Amino acid sequence: MRIIYNPVFENELLHIVNHIAEDKPNASIKFALELEKSILDIPIFPFKYKASSYFDDKNVRDMTYKRYTVVYEVNLDANTIEILKIFNQNKPSHQ
Repeated sequence: MRIIYNPVFENELLHIVNHIAEDKPNASIKFALELEKSILDIPIFPFKYKASSYFDDKNVRDMTYKRYTVVYEVNLDANTIEILKIFNQNKPSHQ
């Protein structure tokens, strides 16, 4: 399956990584690399994570990474996984 990164996700991730880098530059790099590895593992078992709490669609899933939720959509017909959003679980999210 091909992974597609939604621009909303990319902007949110950039904001998170920059925020972490303010205090801990090395930690921000580690965060980004470990998150990327977790995302690249999604196609192995795309339905491993629970159906999203934020969308009424069984193909939209919530992956938890550290304190963050990564929302992604599985499209079996197109053979893709679109990474939609990432947000801190302790802060209000935007749909």
